[in-house]
Amino acid sequence: MDRFEAIRLFTRIVELGSFSRAAEQLGITRAGATQAIQQLEARLGVRLLARTTRQVTPTPDGSDYYQRCSAILADLDDAEAVFSQASRTPRGRLRVDLPGSLCRLVLMPALPDFCRRYPEIRIELSVSDRQIDPLREGVDCVLRIGALDDDLPLVARRLATLPLVTCASRSYLERCSRPQSLAQLQGHHAVDNLSATTGKAFAFEFMLAGQVERLHLPASVAVNDGGGYVAACCAGLGLIQVPLFHVARQLASGELEEVLPAHRPPAMPLHLLYAPNRQATARLRAFIDWAGELFARAPEQLAG
Repeated sequence: MDRFEAIRLFTRIVELGSFSRAAEQLGITRAGATQAIQQLEARLGVRLLARTTRQVTPTPDGSDYYQRCSAILADLDDAEAVFSQASRTPRGRLRVDLPGSLCRLVLMPALPDFCRRYPEIRIELSVSDRQIDPLREGVDCVLRIGALDDDLPLVARRLATLPLVTCASRSYLERCSRPQSLAQLQGHHAVDNLSATTGKAFAFEFMLAGQVERLHLPASVAVNDGGGYVAACCAGLGLIQVPLFHVARQLASGELEEVLPAHRPPAMPLHLLYAPNRQATARLRAFIDWAGELFARAPEQLAG
C-alpha cells in the first residue's frame, strides 16, 4: 500500500472508529489494514491509534496527524476532480441519510428524475430520524428537518423552510368537536410523537401574537415513527402536528382536516449536511443542486 493509500486508510479509521469498517469501505482486508497502519506508525516513529476491544481512537499525535492528512486529502480530491472526467460527468456511489417520511413521500417519487440526469451515480439511501455523524456513519450527506446539532462540525445548506400543520381526522372532529381557539383544546387528545433521540414526546407548538405557545395534551397512543404517527391520526386517535408535505394528500382528500390554521406551529428548516473536511465531489454537488431544485417547490406539491 502506497503512502497516500495508507493516509486515506488512517483517516477513515479515525472517522469510523473501526479498523474493520474502514477496511470494508476501502475494499481491503482487516489484516491488511492493520499491517498498513503498523507500517505507517513505524515510518513516522509515533503511535497514531489507541486500540481497545471496543473502539479505536487517535492518540494526541494521531489527532494532529489526522487534521493535517484530512486537509491534504481534501486538496488532492479537489485537484483530481478539477482535471478528471469525473468533474464533467458525475459518477460513483453517493450515500444519503434522511428521515423516513421525507424519503417515502418526497425524495423517492422524484428520484427517477435524478437517475435520468445522472445515470452514472449509484445513490444509496439510509433511513433514520436521529441525528448522525456523517463521517462515523460513512455517508456523504444527510437531510434533516428541524434544529441542528451544534456539536457536529458540519457544513449546512438550507434547502427549504417547511410549514407545519395541526390536524385531526374527520371522525375525531365529529366526535370531539373542532377547537376554535387554544383555550378550546381543553379536553382534546393528541397522539404523542416520541423523539428518536430522547424517547420523550414532543410538545405541541402554536403561534399566538408572535410568540410560541407550547402545550402537552393527554395521549392514549405514542409512536416514534412518522408513518405510524399519521396513521394514528387517520384512525381518529387524536391531534397531530407534522410538516405539511407529510399530510398533503390526506388533507386534499378530506381524510384529515387542519385545525387552528391561524395558529400554525413555527415552520421548520430542512438542511443538507456534509462534513467540512470532505471536499464536495462532483456527484455530491450534483445532488445538492438537484435537491435544491426539488425542495424549492411549494410545500403542498412536495408529496409526490
